[in-house]
Amino acid sequence: MSKSDDHGQNPLFEPIRVGPYLLRNRIVKSPMSRMRAAQNDMPTTLMAEYYSQRASAGLIITESVQISRQGKGYRNSPGIYNDEQMRAWKTIADGVHARGAVIFMQLWHCGRLSHPDLQLNGGQPVGPSAIRPNVEVYTDSGPQAVPEPHEMDSDEIAQVVDQYFQASLRAKKANVDGIEVHAGNGFLLDQFLRDGTNRRTDHYGGSVENRVRLLIEVVEAIIPIWGADRIGVKMSPLSTYGDIRDSNPEALYSHLVSRLNGYGLAYLHFAEGELLSSRDVPGLDFARLRRMFHGPVIGNNCYDLAQATEALQSGKVDMIAFARLFAANPDLVERFRLGAELNELDVTTLQSGGAKGYTDYPKLL
Repeated sequence: MSKSDDHGQNPLFEPIRVGPYLLRNRIVKSPMSRMRAAQNDMPTTLMAEYYSQRASAGLIITESVQISRQGKGYRNSPGIYNDEQMRAWKTIADGVHARGAVIFMQLWHCGRLSHPDLQLNGGQPVGPSAIRPNVEVYTDSGPQAVPEPHEMDSDEIAQVVDQYFQASLRAKKANVDGIEVHAGNGFLLDQFLRDGTNRRTDHYGGSVENRVRLLIEVVEAIIPIWGADRIGVKMSPLSTYGDIRDSNPEALYSHLVSRLNGYGLAYLHFAEGELLSSRDVPGLDFARLRRMFHGPVIGNNCYDLAQATEALQSGKVDMIAFARLFAANPDLVERFRLGAELNELDVTTLQSGGAKGYTDYPKLL
């Protein structure tokens, strides 16, 4: 693609309105855990540099940020559950704003995808049901098999809703522009959604209506803080990441999208197909979900420039999120605009810590 093939020709470079914001392009910096936080889950000045480098995106979605100490499932992942962390995130948001970008903070709770080594006082990870996933998580002592989680009672579920509320209050004070609720990739809200991990018999389990209840409660809890038009939701209907699955994703996600439609959210963000693999996985009519939702839709999962352009031109999605390409190319927007060669990703440094493979990728200019 030549430089002349910009926004009159390629929809990637066209502006789009998302809630109250007019984004300058449809290129989204996807959330991606990079494990660069300091002790006590503190965001760092290195992270501020990383995000500022990528502020040519129309929308930046931060890496997943844990809403509580209980929500932690990755070593060196950042939090937003105390005021010190909030002030550090404000530095990051202010740096992004100085470069003209919009930044949403992705909030998560890892649920059962954790380990006592990552929990306060060696506590047990929690989940909707006491079903152990066949996965490992990274702790300070290396990869560890995940144990069977503690099945949450109704009081503990209510505490998680409050954790989202408190984290959203701090995110607002941190001066980010909105919130993305992470309800995918096998983490806690996803664990409640899917019947492979949710075997409850109370009003949070069983029927589709019951399994979406926790996510709906979280969204309703934070709307008074942010307004619905500054809240997005991410989901991964067909991904098995985190040893998770559902027996009828079509019924589950049709119901969920229908429920979310009633709030006037900023967007829905779909990790399509199998994470880090094919977008073409059977079991869900994604085009139907796209038609059902009344707002913008972000597509995500290993898109390149040509595929992203085609997806936008066909109306499949309204924006495209790039993770690994943005990790290796801080000036990805300009490289796309010029049709320039892309830096190759060093996968060994994705979550290794430090500046190498994080803030030292070269720009064109």
